[in-house]
Amino acid sequence: MVSPSFSRATRFVTLVVPALMVLCLFAVEAQAGNSSEERAVLETVQRFFDAMADRDAEAALEVMIPEGRFFSLREENGETMIRSSSNEEFAQGLETQERDLLERFWEAEVRIHGGIATVWTPYDFFLDGDFHHCGIDAFDLLNDGTGWKITGGVYTVETAGCPESPLGPPATGIE
Repeated sequence: MVSPSFSRATRFVTLVVPALMVLCLFAVEAQAGNSSEERAVLETVQRFFDAMADRDAEAALEVMIPEGRFFSLREENGETMIRSSSNEEFAQGLETQERDLLERFWEAEVRIHGGIATVWTPYDFFLDGDFHHCGIDAFDLLNDGTGWKITGGVYTVETAGCPESPLGPPATGIE
């Protein structure tokens, strides 16, 4: 005769364990869905950096909402300096930029809720192949039905205390 405790254990294994497995599969599928959206958000940020490196205002505007705004925060001579520009002003400035720009990011934290997203990431910045500064970028994005667009953001400009990038130095300067 089977003991009552064995019977309960058997029922638990045959009913609850498969249910837990199904729930785990749903969780994995949901996470995979977020991963593709996260990749799409990060690809938008990378396209923005590529447009900067190419000094291509049109490409920059393709991934931005022109009316959006960027703010930068930096310390100069012991004073906090805040600068801002509309996304359109920023993109137009790329056309007249005479120096080579390279901005790289890593370890990005992405948050998505429906059609809005934020990206928080450390970055480094090079001018004409030389390290210039580092900081934190915080981008805001929205999905307008055609894809993710940068609405704006804030970033720090730090010239001291910059950690080494896990990306290493740029391979050949500006890429």
